[in-house]
Order: sequence, then C-alpha cells, then structure tokens
Amino acid sequence: MWPEVFSIFGVGIQSYGLSKALALLVGAYLLGRAFTRIGYDKDLAHSIALWATVWGFVGAKVYYVIANWDNLSWHLFGGSGFVWYGGLIAGAIAVIVMTRRHDLPLGRVAGAMAAPLSVAYGIGRIGCFLAGDGTYGKPTDLPWGMAFPNGAVPTDVPVHPAQLYEAAAAFLIAVALWVLQDRLSPASVFGSYLALSGLSRVLVEFVRVNSPVLLGLTEAQLLGVASVLFGAVLIVRYWKDGPARA
Repeated sequence: MWPEVFSIFGVGIQSYGLSKALALLVGAYLLGRAFTRIGYDKDLAHSIALWATVWGFVGAKVYYVIANWDNLSWHLFGGSGFVWYGGLIAGAIAVIVMTRRHDLPLGRVAGAMAAPLSVAYGIGRIGCFLAGDGTYGKPTDLPWGMAFPNGAVPTDVPVHPAQLYEAAAAFLIAVALWVLQDRLSPASVFGSYLALSGLSRVLVEFVRVNSPVLLGLTEAQLLGVASVLFGAVLIVRYWKDGPARA
C-alpha cells in the first residue's frame, strides 16, 4: 500500500494522518454549506467540526486503550489505534456542548452534520486502506482480494479490503442523506445516518477478523445494532416534524 505519501525535511507524512486531516477539512466545508443552507453561521460550523474532531480522536483513543489494556504504553502513544464508536460518542458530547453554548437546536445541527460526517468517515477509511492498518478483512480468493505486505500491519495473504467496503458504503449513505434532508426532519435525517451506518458496520464485520463477544456478534456489531435501534427511534419519533428550512 502507500503508508507514507511524501516527506518534508526528512519527516514522513503518513497517509493515515493525511486522510484524517482531509476528512476534517472536507467535513467542515460541507457542514459550513449545510449551515448556510439553513441560515446558520458557517464559521460556527467550522468551529463545531474542529472541536468534534479533536474530542472524537480523544474518545476514539481512550476507547481503544480501554479495550487493549494489556499493552497500555503502545496503544496510548502509538499513531494508530482508534475506535470509531468511541470517537462518535465523544464527538457527540462535544457537539452537544457547542450547541448549548450557542443556543442552537441540537436536532437541527445533528441533521446538518449527518451527510458531512458520513463523507468524512469514508475519507478516513480510505486512509486506513492506504496505511494497511490491520482493519482489513478475512482471507479471500475473490478477484478483488488484496495483500498488504508493506502495511502498518502487514499480510502477504489476499484479504477482503474491508476499508474500501466501508468507504463505499459511507459515500452512498451520504448521498442518501442529502436526498432525505428535503423530505425528513433534521432529527430523522440524523437517525437515518445512525441506522444506515450501523447496518453498514454490522454487515462489513462478517468479513472482518474481529472475534465474537456475544450471540455470535463482534463488539462492533453489537454497537452497530444499538446504532440501528437508536436511529430507528429518532426516525419514528421525529418523522412528522418536517424538513429544516432557512
């Protein structure tokens, strides 16, 4: 793969980190456009995106460290090792704090964030693919199976490029959310994001290498099921509120 994109004064620029920076920039830009569409300040959108990303990374790292307590120093200070759902929870808390501080309706902000968040996630997963960070899937003999001999977690055996599956799903979900934002309430749009992204994770885990923890499901699948259920509750609860208008 392509773990190092280029170097500056002898310092290697990693595709993993670069993808995360690009995800932030694109996500903030799209959120700014979404805020402008509903009559909010786009600069505030950029601020929310930044703080949600910062605390999202903190939450993702903390979750990963707790789940991998056996090798604390490496997981705490290593450049990789993040769990998406930990980041989603911490990022959501940051958004709640920001919306309260600026007296904005949380549901409307969440609806505006749904599609940009999905795009940002897709970009981040492409970075995971380029870095070969070990989030690929099980061995496969399918024509698109890929080996990662130079990845951060190398393998010479062709495996499912699960990162690309997730990236493709995230971009498709973003398109669906952009269509739904003119038909559903903002809270229902965010609920749709939770439901669709949770379903995507449940499905892709069937080709990942994570071990089952309960009822034959992995930890990520259980969290995905919870995301689907919570998303469904939001969709049903706020279905009749109508789309947000400027």
